[in-house]
Amino acid sequence: MTTQRESTDALSDFAELMDGAEAPADTARDVHGRRVVGRIALAIVLVLAVCGLSVGGYAVWALSAPVPAPTAHLRDPVLAAPEAVSIATPSQGAAAVRVTGAEEYLGPEGLEAASGPGDPLPIASITKLVTALVVLDAYPLGDGDPGPTITFGAADHALYDAYYVRGATIAVMPAGSSMSLRNALGTMLIPSASNYAHAVSTWAFGSLPNFLAAAREWLDDNGMTSTTIVDPTGLDPGNVSTTADLLRLGALAAADPTVSALAATPSLTLDATGTLRNTNELLGVDGVTGMKTGNLGNGTFTYLYTASLEVGAGEPLQVVGAVLGGQTRAATSDVALRTLASIRSGFHEVELAEAGTVVGEISTPWGESSAAVVADDVAVLTWSDTPVEVTVHTRTPEQYRAGAVVGSITWTAGPNSATSDIVVAEHIAEPTAWWRLTHPDRLG
Repeated sequence: MTTQRESTDALSDFAELMDGAEAPADTARDVHGRRVVGRIALAIVLVLAVCGLSVGGYAVWALSAPVPAPTAHLRDPVLAAPEAVSIATPSQGAAAVRVTGAEEYLGPEGLEAASGPGDPLPIASITKLVTALVVLDAYPLGDGDPGPTITFGAADHALYDAYYVRGATIAVMPAGSSMSLRNALGTMLIPSASNYAHAVSTWAFGSLPNFLAAAREWLDDNGMTSTTIVDPTGLDPGNVSTTADLLRLGALAAADPTVSALAATPSLTLDATGTLRNTNELLGVDGVTGMKTGNLGNGTFTYLYTASLEVGAGEPLQVVGAVLGGQTRAATSDVALRTLASIRSGFHEVELAEAGTVVGEISTPWGESSAAVVADDVAVLTWSDTPVEVTVHTRTPEQYRAGAVVGSITWTAGPNSATSDIVVAEHIAEPTAWWRLTHPDRLG
């Protein structure tokens, strides 16, 4: 009686005998072909004899026995590293920007960037934002509240000529005319009328020295220790600040309902003044929502701006930016627009894979193989150079036909993930009868 061990040894001897043997071609009738067939036939007879099997019984077993499953060798696809965002910088002067919102991308502190000298520079008419906030600290207005009425006297009317000869921006102020505080502040901020800045500040505090004392206290209370205000208009070059302090000023102005609304107003029409147009030429351009321009001549152009940017990350980003020491108004505007564009471009779709991207190979013991490929085009929204993590999972399909799922691949960048199936690219053929008959050691 043939033992199990004898049967196993016989099958092993048979496998060694078959190693390297190939099925003869249909047209091959040479001596070598006959010898190969003879060797195979002899081996089968020996195995059958040892195992006590008939030729028919062996054939039935070999042709129906289970075969090993194909093996999938999957790998992570190679990804180009996302490019880091580069915030635009001015060729002259200083600039800074703070971005808040999209915390899952930027973190709870947001993004802040600065370039150029950190020393205080003239802020020109940005001073009028300080003037407005100091006055509103003493006379707070609710959203849309006109506030108290201001009546302008002869001394106020004389300011028109006084600032006219200094080349400042002015607006008419007839003696005996009256205006709400809100409209007076609007005339000061929207067209940047210096005579109104002077008149409103002295109305609120009784004199310029009193206003300046209140301004110093307000600046200290709000942590703007690098800012100096020596007049309420900004015409004096002694009104200086840093871009860091101006970012604080911009945030405070944006949070005040009166100042933020006036800064976002393209034009204001009043009986006493006619139509007044906003000096902020970028208002409404590329997401700019407001704030203040200023200049004291070439090389002193300033711009404090706010913007709201839609970048596909949920709620819009809120931006406060400052530019000091610009050569021209066009140069300061260009810095602001390039800064906003660079922030937008920092939020980008990273192309992770295209459908058909090869991520491995599926092979079988009987010599068949197919590429394993990504099933779908995949991209993910991310910020700047946030790293992309890749995770690959495998699974065993019932059949290894084209399109059969053999795994999945997931990419994660910050808060976003994208997943695609990994599929068989081409149908994997079953082993031939010849392979089964000649590889009994591979059969289950």
